[in-house]
Amino acid sequence: MSSAFNNIVIYNGYPLSVAVAVGIHITLLVSLLYLQADNNVETIDFIQPSVIKSLFIDENPQVINQKNIERRRLERVEQQRFERQQDDARKEKEADAAAQQRRQEQEAAKAKADARELAKQQSALRDREEVERQLAQQQRREREQEQQQLEDAAADRQRRQEARERSEQQARESERASEAAANAARTEFELIQSAMGFIQQVVQENWSRPPSARNGMRTILQISMLPTGEVIDVTISQSSNDPAFDRAAETAAFRAAPFAELQSLPIRIFNDNFRSFSLTFQPEDLLN
Repeated sequence: MSSAFNNIVIYNGYPLSVAVAVGIHITLLVSLLYLQADNNVETIDFIQPSVIKSLFIDENPQVINQKNIERRRLERVEQQRFERQQDDARKEKEADAAAQQRRQEQEAAKAKADARELAKQQSALRDREEVERQLAQQQRREREQEQQQLEDAAADRQRRQEARERSEQQARESERASEAAANAARTEFELIQSAMGFIQQVVQENWSRPPSARNGMRTILQISMLPTGEVIDVTISQSSNDPAFDRAAETAAFRAAPFAELQSLPIRIFNDNFRSFSLTFQPEDLLN
């Protein structure tokens, strides 16, 4: 405060009276300019300004030097105080920044520690869940294996039972088929023998004995027929060496047709045995 007051009282070595005189002149000049700018005043009479004489009061140079020294000392003290304040503010700011940095580092370290702990807990949880999952899978596989074994055993028993039943069924069917085949064979043989005997009898009934026929003569006829019993062809496959006997036997075969009783035969038996067959013609009542 004393430094500022000294700046007002003493300005570059001039006394206070000079500063006051300069201020009065400036005030008068501003007033004149304002009055000139007023529109209601047409003419302005310039007044000769009063001349204020300032009195220079010479001070003792030693006093002035002491004041300057004191002023500079006060300025240095003020500058030092200002620098201390700046330094204190800087140190406080640095301390706050360091504290903030430490808090941030502590918070970051705590966050990392929390994250590590959380990751550790999650890893332990995952490991426990994985162990439980594997155990559950193992138990499920064991149950499935046991169930599969039971099902396989049941299926094997079922297959053996079915195989045994099929074998027994096949044996029964084979036996029935054998019996049926035997019966069919007997029936088929009987049908063939019956039909052949019938043909033999009818041909012999329609035979006209020639004079040259003798006991023991025999001819074999090859006869072709239709399923209706009609004869379509008769040939001599083995002659009796008597043309009259052979012709009489051939004529008897044509005369005996049609053999209507053969129509009741199954077509397979007819095709296999009577579509084309050999008939041995040998009458028993011939003369010696």
